[in-house]
Amino acid sequence: MEKNHEIALTEMRKSVQKLGTSTEKYGDPTLVRFLIARSMDPDKAAKMFVQWHNWRASFVPNGFISDSEVSDALEDRKIFLQGLSKDGYPVMIVKASKHFPSKDHLQFKKFVVHLLDKTIASSFRGLEIGNEKLIGILDLQQISYKNVDARGLITGFQFLQSYYPERLAKCFILNMPWFFVSVWRMVSRFLEKATAEKIVIVSNEDETKNFIKEVGEETLPEEYGGRAKLVPLQDVVLAPMED
Repeated sequence: MEKNHEIALTEMRKSVQKLGTSTEKYGDPTLVRFLIARSMDPDKAAKMFVQWHNWRASFVPNGFISDSEVSDALEDRKIFLQGLSKDGYPVMIVKASKHFPSKDHLQFKKFVVHLLDKTIASSFRGLEIGNEKLIGILDLQQISYKNVDARGLITGFQFLQSYYPERLAKCFILNMPWFFVSVWRMVSRFLEKATAEKIVIVSNEDETKNFIKEVGEETLPEEYGGRAKLVPLQDVVLAPMED
């Protein structure tokens, strides 16, 4: 690790302690994600880490959101978890045509945490390192106005930015219809520059080829140019974590 990294990590640990929280259970890769998200500023990274730590303790007290807590959202079978990309990132697909805006926003937030936690956990080989990333694919094929959920999209990206820093490797948006362009413009206003730079709207043949190449045909379902079958999120059984 570079010397500057080490200095920043030491400073961040001190700042976190001053804020009344401990970094004891977390390795360098986890802390580095927060530093990168805050431009290597130890104090800002410490503040973000403490906010995340407190949020997890109150919102996810058991350490995870179980299937039974989000069973209604899982029934829609709109999220798919496809295994690892060529670079070793878990690939999550959202079929927007099966999504309808939730009347219970707290429940929707729980579902966001459930799917992000499970997607990240699916990349572990044994123990969590702390710097695992994911690839998201948002498929807008056959959506109508009743599927449009700007608030839900904003919530998802805000959770990624605030509570899952540097977890997003790439987000591909497929099949964007003309009427969604204005919705996306609005959602984009809530994206940090670093997040916006990881989003690719696939709209032509070259972009499609790059998308297939980056994800990998082994992992990508047939309908997207790959060789795999779609695997619903709830059908994915994770290997137990090693101690």
